[in-house]
Amino acid sequence: MTPSILDAFLSELPFPPDAFQFEALHAVEQCRSVVVTSPSGSGKTLVAYGSIAICVARGRRAFYTTPIKALSNQKYNDLIAVHGPERVGLLTGDNVINGDAPIIVMTTEVLRNMIYEGSDALDHLGLVVLDEVHYLADRHRGSVWEEVIIHLPMRTKLVCLSATVANPDEFTDWLRQRRGQCVLVVETDRPVPFTSMYMW
Repeated sequence: MTPSILDAFLSELPFPPDAFQFEALHAVEQCRSVVVTSPSGSGKTLVAYGSIAICVARGRRAFYTTPIKALSNQKYNDLIAVHGPERVGLLTGDNVINGDAPIIVMTTEVLRNMIYEGSDALDHLGLVVLDEVHYLADRHRGSVWEEVIIHLPMRTKLVCLSATVANPDEFTDWLRQRRGQCVLVVETDRPVPFTSMYMW
């Protein structure tokens, strides 16, 4: 039996995925959007990268959005290490690198502008990762995330990642109303404990 795209991705990992990672990736494999909320350092990035692998293996484009340019630059370099420089691009306003690549990293504002411009880049877009999606609640910038979620083509699935979204059930219900099937995956275990220290 031929392994699925997800099986192939997981087989290349040097460790088995956690249950929440597998649940989220299985939802993406089933062509559903997903909201993943878990503590910092618990492995949300694996969900993003696995989702991108599934998307591009199916011949669709994938966008990875972040709220700040520095984080976009970091994710761009991380994805190049996995997929190679010819398959990854960067759009931040300051930088335009390989804009026709199947995987593009960008700030969320860039994607919002592409939507309003009716960019051809959206024609074969299968997946958008919204990293730090809790910015939706930001007084000054939250409308950008809301506009992206509402106005993206319905065929495009979302992977929404956050460690601090305050109301994941309510947020996921809203996503279902706007975009159809969406799975909420919640992980509460923090693999890297926080330690409080004080200096007098």
